[in-house]
Amino acid sequence: MNYYIYDGSFPGLLTAIYHAFYNPEKPDHIIIEDSYKEGFFTRKFMIETELDKSDRVYQAVKDRISLNALRKIYYVYLSEGENTGQLIYQYLKIGFRMGRKVEQYLNNEIVDQIEKISSRVAREKHLLLGLLRFREIEGGLFYAPFEPDNNIVSLLAPHFARRLSGQYWIIHDRRRKLAAVYNKEEWVLTELENTYNLQFSERERYYQELWKVFFKNIMIENRRNPRCQRQFMPARYWKYLIEK
Repeated sequence: MNYYIYDGSFPGLLTAIYHAFYNPEKPDHIIIEDSYKEGFFTRKFMIETELDKSDRVYQAVKDRISLNALRKIYYVYLSEGENTGQLIYQYLKIGFRMGRKVEQYLNNEIVDQIEKISSRVAREKHLLLGLLRFREIEGGLFYAPFEPDNNIVSLLAPHFARRLSGQYWIIHDRRRKLAAVYNKEEWVLTELENTYNLQFSERERYYQELWKVFFKNIMIENRRNPRCQRQFMPARYWKYLIEK
């Protein structure tokens, strides 16, 4: 079996896919190195990220398939699922042959998987746009911790850069130790340890208590419906909700 090993970045994945189309040794798996296990019948091909090659694949997907297809493969990449690199490669092989029509080819297993995975990532993004909670810490910085199923920090950051353009903020994925940091002009992705020391501002502590009291008092006890609440606000996200 042939394993294409890339650096874990999206340009790295697109570079590996470029080589998959042009190299005679086709991949059976496209993965990051941490996922590779040596075996008697495995061959490892180390793929270095080359932006000119990744850009060619990026542009080809936009031009020959669609911008929506490009979004879908990016979302599948962010799902970090097992062997999604190979799945994306197989999808693009079909897409370059069929063009835009590939998105309606849902009776194909590969296309169906891409649709389901990308939709799952999109749903979590939409959900967390409403559930993400910012806390003000000392120094006037706003901090929002969370632990998403998918690697969606880069999907949330543009929204909050527009909505909270006048604030310094950090969106921190504590599961991946990854953060989007915004300085009132632009946001960047960076590694951030979970030991990051936080001290809530006095105003934040006051408003957290106020919000908890408000949330408790507006709830009508005989209309309390935990099942419905979990449907719209899954329990796995409650850890970082101020009102919980």
